[in-house]
Amino acid sequence: MTSVPAELDLDLARKVLDAQPFSRLLGARITAFGDGAATLELDLREEHRQQNGYVHGGVLSYAADNALTFAAGAALGPSVLTAGFSIQYVRPAVGAVLRARASVVHAGRRQAVVRCEVFCADAEGTETLCAVAQGTVLNSA
Repeated sequence: MTSVPAELDLDLARKVLDAQPFSRLLGARITAFGDGAATLELDLREEHRQQNGYVHGGVLSYAADNALTFAAGAALGPSVLTAGFSIQYVRPAVGAVLRARASVVHAGRRQAVVRCEVFCADAEGTETLCAVAQGTVLNSA
């Protein structure tokens, strides 16, 4: 992996996420960041669900996309953009917390391939895999 400046840490990642109005609207937070990995979480609310009571696929997709990009930023540096990603929904998402864990599979100087698993955790913390995503993130600097 490439060398990333030491000032890229969890506190900075949290500030970057907080600068995203949509992430604030959803209530997302970064709980882990560094070494080519990131974890994004959000407490699930009624507004995150679709008509059958499951977490909306768009919310899962948002979580995967942002986790992928933050993980890549931990490897490539802060100026990154998602070039594209795919997501496979494994099962309906129900629970109290949505957790997206992403890690870099391969990073070059300007591009990283990243994989993400999206889980729902119940009130006791038991996780269930809900989706798997993979994407390419570019260093835009």
